[in-house]
Amino acid sequence: MATSEDHIVLAAEYALGTLDADERAQVEAMMSADANYAALVEAWEVKLGALNQMVGYVEPSPAVWERIKAAIGVSGDQQALVLPVAPAIAKAEPTMAPPAPANDSGSGLSPESMRVVRFAKQTYVWKRVAGSLGAIAASLLLVLGVQLYKPEVLPDALRPPIRTQIVKVETPPPAIPAQYVAVLQQDGNSPAFILTVDAGSKSFTVRRVAATPEPGKSYELWLVSDKLQKPRSLGVIGSRDFTVNPSLSAYDADIVSKATYAVTIEPEGGAPNGVATGPIVYTGKLVESVPSVPVTPRR
Repeated sequence: MATSEDHIVLAAEYALGTLDADERAQVEAMMSADANYAALVEAWEVKLGALNQMVGYVEPSPAVWERIKAAIGVSGDQQALVLPVAPAIAKAEPTMAPPAPANDSGSGLSPESMRVVRFAKQTYVWKRVAGSLGAIAASLLLVLGVQLYKPEVLPDALRPPIRTQIVKVETPPPAIPAQYVAVLQQDGNSPAFILTVDAGSKSFTVRRVAATPEPGKSYELWLVSDKLQKPRSLGVIGSRDFTVNPSLSAYDADIVSKATYAVTIEPEGGAPNGVATGPIVYTGKLVESVPSVPVTPRR
Protein backbone atom coordinates (compact mmCIF):
# COMPACT_ATOMS: atom_id res chain seq x y z
CA MET A 1 0.00 0.00 0.00
CA ALA A 2 1.34 3.45 -0.93
CA THR A 3 1.78 5.61 2.17
CA SER A 4 0.51 9.17 1.66
CA GLU A 5 1.26 12.21 3.81
CA ASP A 6 -2.22 11.90 5.41
CA HIS A 7 -1.44 8.30 6.41
CA ILE A 8 1.82 9.41 8.02
CA VAL A 9 -0.02 12.13 10.00
CA LEU A 10 -2.61 9.56 11.14
CA ALA A 11 0.19 7.28 12.32
CA ALA A 12 1.77 10.11 14.33
CA GLU A 13 -1.55 11.18 15.90
CA TYR A 14 -2.35 7.54 16.70
CA ALA A 15 0.93 7.26 18.61
CA LEU A 16 0.19 10.61 20.30
CA GLY A 17 -3.32 9.49 21.30
CA THR A 18 -5.25 12.40 19.78
CA LEU A 19 -7.48 10.47 17.34
CA ASP A 20 -11.18 9.79 17.91
CA ALA A 21 -12.59 6.27 17.97
CA ASP A 22 -13.35 6.09 14.22
CA GLU A 23 -9.89 7.33 13.25
CA ARG A 24 -8.18 4.93 15.64
CA ALA A 25 -10.20 2.06 14.14
CA GLN A 26 -9.11 3.17 10.66
CA VAL A 27 -5.42 3.17 11.68
CA GLU A 28 -5.70 -0.21 13.38
CA ALA A 29 -7.33 -1.68 10.25
CA MET A 30 -4.50 -0.30 8.12
CA MET A 31 -1.94 -1.75 10.55
CA SER A 32 -3.57 -5.18 10.32
CA ALA A 33 -3.58 -5.07 6.50
CA ASP A 34 -0.10 -3.63 5.95
CA ALA A 35 2.97 -4.67 7.95
CA ASN A 36 4.92 -1.67 6.62
CA TYR A 37 2.29 0.72 7.97
CA ALA A 38 2.33 -1.07 11.32
CA ALA A 39 6.09 -0.54 11.41
CA LEU A 40 5.55 3.16 10.61
CA VAL A 41 3.16 3.51 13.58
CA GLU A 42 5.64 1.70 15.82
CA ALA A 43 8.40 4.08 14.71
CA TRP A 44 6.25 7.08 15.66
CA GLU A 45 5.52 5.52 19.05
CA VAL A 46 9.26 5.19 19.67
CA LYS A 47 9.91 8.81 18.67
CA LEU A 48 7.02 10.28 20.66
CA GLY A 49 7.81 8.07 23.64
CA ALA A 50 11.28 9.61 23.78
CA LEU A 51 9.74 13.09 23.56
CA ASN A 52 7.30 12.35 26.39
CA GLN A 53 10.25 11.60 28.67
CA MET A 54 11.58 15.09 27.96
CA VAL A 55 8.43 16.79 29.33
CA GLY A 56 8.96 17.90 32.92
CA TYR A 57 6.52 18.41 35.80
CA VAL A 58 4.62 21.74 35.65
CA GLU A 59 3.29 23.16 38.94
CA PRO A 60 0.12 25.25 38.41
CA SER A 61 0.21 28.87 39.52
CA PRO A 62 -1.53 29.79 42.83
CA ALA A 63 -3.55 32.28 40.83
CA VAL A 64 -5.43 29.36 39.24
CA TRP A 65 -7.41 28.75 42.44
CA GLU A 66 -8.32 32.45 42.69
CA ARG A 67 -9.61 32.42 39.11
CA ILE A 68 -11.63 29.28 39.86
CA LYS A 69 -13.29 30.93 42.85
CA ALA A 70 -14.02 34.05 40.84
CA ALA A 71 -15.54 31.94 38.06
CA ILE A 72 -18.00 30.15 40.38
CA GLY A 73 -18.90 33.28 42.35
CA VAL A 74 -17.19 32.41 45.62
CA SER A 75 -15.39 35.21 47.46
CA GLY A 76 -13.88 35.74 50.90
CA ASP A 77 -12.27 33.18 53.15
CA GLN A 78 -13.54 29.66 52.81
CA GLN A 79 -13.64 26.91 55.34
CA ALA A 80 -10.58 24.72 55.06
CA LEU A 81 -11.22 21.55 53.19
CA VAL A 82 -10.63 18.35 55.09
CA LEU A 83 -10.24 15.41 52.77
CA PRO A 84 -10.24 11.80 53.92
CA VAL A 85 -6.96 9.94 53.87
CA ALA A 86 -6.67 8.18 50.53
CA PRO A 87 -5.74 4.47 50.57
CA ALA A 88 -2.25 3.55 49.43
CA ILE A 89 -2.10 3.13 45.67
CA ALA A 90 0.58 2.31 43.14
CA LYS A 91 2.87 5.16 42.11
CA ALA A 92 1.35 7.02 39.19
CA GLU A 93 3.05 8.71 36.27
CA PRO A 94 4.42 12.17 37.26
CA THR A 95 2.27 13.89 34.63
CA MET A 96 -1.07 12.42 35.86
CA ALA A 97 -3.38 14.09 38.37
CA PRO A 98 -4.06 12.32 41.73
CA PRO A 99 -7.12 10.01 41.70
CA ALA A 100 -10.39 11.30 43.13
CA PRO A 101 -11.83 9.78 46.34
CA ALA A 102 -14.07 6.82 45.72
CA ASN A 103 -16.94 8.19 47.83
CA ASP A 104 -17.58 11.93 48.12
CA SER A 105 -20.44 11.44 50.55
CA GLY A 106 -18.08 10.53 53.40
CA SER A 107 -15.84 13.59 53.04
CA GLY A 108 -17.87 15.83 55.31
CA LEU A 109 -18.01 18.61 52.69
CA SER A 110 -21.06 20.51 51.57
CA PRO A 111 -22.35 19.82 48.03
CA GLU A 112 -21.16 23.29 46.96
CA SER A 113 -17.66 22.62 48.29
CA MET A 114 -17.56 19.24 46.59
CA ARG A 115 -18.46 20.87 43.26
CA VAL A 116 -15.59 23.29 43.78
CA VAL A 117 -13.21 20.42 44.54
CA ARG A 118 -14.29 18.44 41.47
CA PHE A 119 -14.07 21.49 39.24
CA ALA A 120 -10.58 22.28 40.55
CA LYS A 121 -9.43 18.72 39.93
CA GLN A 122 -10.80 18.72 36.38
CA THR A 123 -9.17 22.08 35.68
CA TYR A 124 -5.87 20.79 37.04
CA VAL A 125 -6.01 17.63 34.93
CA TRP A 126 -6.92 19.41 31.72
CA LYS A 127 -4.27 22.06 32.28
CA ARG A 128 -1.66 19.36 32.76
CA VAL A 129 -2.85 17.47 29.65
CA ALA A 130 -2.88 20.64 27.53
CA GLY A 131 0.58 21.61 28.76
CA SER A 132 1.94 18.12 28.03
CA LEU A 133 0.46 18.03 24.53
CA GLY A 134 1.79 21.51 23.78
CA ALA A 135 5.26 20.55 24.96
CA ILE A 136 5.18 17.32 22.95
CA ALA A 137 4.04 19.18 19.84
CA ALA A 138 6.77 21.79 20.24
CA SER A 139 9.38 19.08 20.83
CA LEU A 140 8.12 17.16 17.81
CA LEU A 141 8.48 20.23 15.60
CA LEU A 142 11.97 20.79 17.01
CA VAL A 143 13.01 17.20 16.31
CA LEU A 144 11.57 17.32 12.78
CA GLY A 145 13.48 20.52 12.09
CA VAL A 146 16.70 19.05 13.45
CA GLN A 147 16.15 15.89 11.37
CA LEU A 148 15.98 18.03 8.25
CA TYR A 149 18.88 20.41 8.88
CA LYS A 150 21.18 18.93 11.61
CA PRO A 151 20.47 15.18 11.87
CA GLU A 152 23.96 14.45 13.20
CA VAL A 153 23.14 16.04 16.63
CA LEU A 154 20.26 13.59 17.29
CA PRO A 155 20.55 10.18 18.96
CA ASP A 156 20.73 7.24 16.60
CA ALA A 157 17.11 6.26 17.32
CA LEU A 158 15.80 9.65 16.16
CA ARG A 159 17.99 10.12 13.10
CA PRO A 160 16.24 9.73 9.75
CA PRO A 161 17.38 6.75 7.70
CA ILE A 162 20.06 7.43 5.13
CA ARG A 163 18.63 7.07 1.66
CA THR A 164 21.01 6.18 -1.13
CA GLN A 165 19.90 6.72 -4.68
CA ILE A 166 21.83 5.08 -7.49
CA VAL A 167 21.74 7.10 -10.68
CA LYS A 168 22.65 5.27 -13.84
CA VAL A 169 24.22 7.54 -16.41
CA GLU A 170 24.20 6.16 -19.89
CA THR A 171 26.96 7.53 -22.07
CA PRO A 172 26.81 7.20 -25.83
CA PRO A 173 29.04 4.49 -27.23
CA PRO A 174 32.37 5.61 -28.69
CA ALA A 175 32.64 6.04 -32.40
CA ILE A 176 35.32 5.18 -34.93
CA PRO A 177 36.46 8.59 -36.20
CA ALA A 178 36.05 9.50 -39.84
CA GLN A 179 38.95 9.25 -42.27
CA TYR A 180 39.78 11.84 -44.96
CA VAL A 181 42.01 11.53 -47.98
CA ALA A 182 43.48 14.00 -50.49
CA VAL A 183 45.29 13.21 -53.74
CA LEU A 184 48.13 15.71 -54.19
CA GLN A 185 48.90 16.04 -57.87
CA GLN A 186 49.59 18.56 -60.63
CA ASP A 187 47.23 19.33 -63.53
CA GLY A 188 45.34 16.04 -63.17
CA ASN A 189 48.42 13.96 -63.79
CA SER A 190 49.15 10.80 -61.82
CA PRO A 191 49.17 11.26 -58.03
CA ALA A 192 52.43 12.44 -56.53
CA PHE A 193 51.36 12.00 -52.88
CA ILE A 194 48.28 10.66 -51.07
CA LEU A 195 47.41 12.50 -47.84
CA THR A 196 45.32 10.65 -45.25
CA VAL A 197 43.91 12.44 -42.16
CA ASP A 198 42.44 10.81 -39.03
CA ALA A 199 39.60 13.05 -37.75
CA GLY A 200 39.94 11.74 -34.20
CA SER A 201 43.63 12.36 -33.57
CA LYS A 202 44.11 14.93 -36.39
CA SER A 203 47.31 13.19 -37.34
CA PHE A 204 48.08 12.72 -41.00
CA THR A 205 50.03 10.30 -43.15
CA VAL A 206 51.67 11.20 -46.48
CA ARG A 207 52.14 8.31 -48.90
CA ARG A 208 54.77 8.94 -51.59
CA VAL A 209 53.44 7.65 -54.92
CA ALA A 210 55.13 9.14 -57.99
CA ALA A 211 57.09 12.13 -56.69
CA THR A 212 60.85 11.84 -57.11
CA PRO A 213 63.06 13.70 -54.60
CA GLU A 214 65.55 16.14 -56.10
CA PRO A 215 69.13 16.20 -54.83
CA GLY A 216 69.64 18.87 -52.17
CA LYS A 217 65.90 19.65 -52.09
CA SER A 218 62.99 18.68 -49.82
CA TYR A 219 59.26 18.45 -50.37
CA GLU A 220 57.30 20.44 -47.73
CA LEU A 221 53.57 20.20 -47.00
CA TRP A 222 51.49 23.34 -46.39
CA LEU A 223 47.98 24.04 -45.10
CA VAL A 224 46.24 26.88 -46.98
CA SER A 225 42.97 28.32 -45.58
CA ASP A 226 41.09 31.60 -45.96
CA LYS A 227 40.73 31.57 -42.15
CA LEU A 228 44.49 31.88 -41.75
CA GLN A 229 46.56 34.92 -42.66
CA LYS A 230 49.20 32.86 -44.47
CA PRO A 231 49.96 29.24 -45.33
CA ARG A 232 51.11 27.13 -42.41
CA SER A 233 53.88 24.54 -42.72
CA LEU A 234 52.97 20.98 -41.78
CA GLY A 235 56.55 19.79 -42.03
CA VAL A 236 58.94 18.24 -44.49
CA ILE A 237 57.86 15.07 -46.31
CA GLY A 238 60.52 12.47 -45.58
CA SER A 239 62.40 10.37 -48.06
CA ARG A 240 60.61 7.20 -47.01
CA ASP A 241 57.36 5.92 -48.55
CA PHE A 242 55.27 7.00 -45.52
CA THR A 243 55.56 10.15 -43.40
CA VAL A 244 53.41 10.43 -40.24
CA ASN A 245 52.94 13.82 -38.55
CA PRO A 246 50.56 14.99 -35.75
CA SER A 247 50.86 18.73 -36.47
CA LEU A 248 47.21 19.10 -37.61
CA SER A 249 46.12 18.80 -33.94
CA ALA A 250 46.77 22.56 -33.58
CA TYR A 251 43.85 23.40 -35.93
CA ASP A 252 40.11 23.00 -35.53
CA ALA A 253 38.16 20.42 -37.51
CA ASP A 254 36.53 22.94 -39.85
CA ILE A 255 39.89 24.32 -41.01
CA VAL A 256 41.34 20.83 -41.42
CA SER A 257 38.46 19.51 -43.53
CA LYS A 258 38.05 22.56 -45.83
CA ALA A 259 41.69 23.63 -46.35
CA THR A 260 43.78 23.19 -49.46
CA TYR A 261 46.97 21.16 -49.04
CA ALA A 262 49.97 22.15 -51.12
CA VAL A 263 53.47 20.77 -51.62
CA THR A 264 56.43 23.03 -52.43
CA ILE A 265 60.05 22.33 -53.27
CA GLU A 266 62.25 23.86 -50.56
CA PRO A 267 65.94 23.80 -49.59
CA GLU A 268 66.96 20.56 -47.94
CA GLY A 269 65.46 20.46 -44.42
CA GLY A 270 62.53 22.79 -45.20
CA ALA A 271 61.74 26.44 -45.83
CA PRO A 272 63.66 28.87 -43.61
CA ASN A 273 61.65 30.85 -41.05
CA GLY A 274 58.45 28.94 -41.90
CA VAL A 275 57.84 30.91 -45.11
CA ALA A 276 57.54 29.07 -48.44
CA THR A 277 60.29 29.97 -50.94
CA GLY A 278 59.89 27.39 -53.69
CA PRO A 279 57.19 26.81 -56.28
CA ILE A 280 53.96 24.95 -55.53
CA VAL A 281 54.16 21.67 -57.42
CA TYR A 282 51.23 19.63 -56.05
CA THR A 283 47.84 20.52 -54.47
CA GLY A 284 44.70 18.74 -53.30
CA LYS A 285 41.67 18.92 -51.00
CA LEU A 286 40.38 16.39 -48.49
CA VAL A 287 37.34 14.20 -49.12
CA GLU A 288 35.73 11.84 -46.59
CA SER A 289 36.81 8.29 -47.37
CA VAL A 290 35.48 6.51 -44.24
CA PRO A 291 32.54 7.99 -42.26
CA SER A 292 32.37 8.07 -38.49
CA VAL A 293 30.80 4.82 -37.25
CA PRO A 294 29.40 4.27 -33.68
CA VAL A 295 30.83 1.27 -31.87
CA THR A 296 28.13 -1.25 -30.95
CA PRO A 297 28.91 -2.79 -27.51
CA ARG A 298 29.05 -6.55 -27.31
CA ARG A 299 26.24 -8.22 -25.34
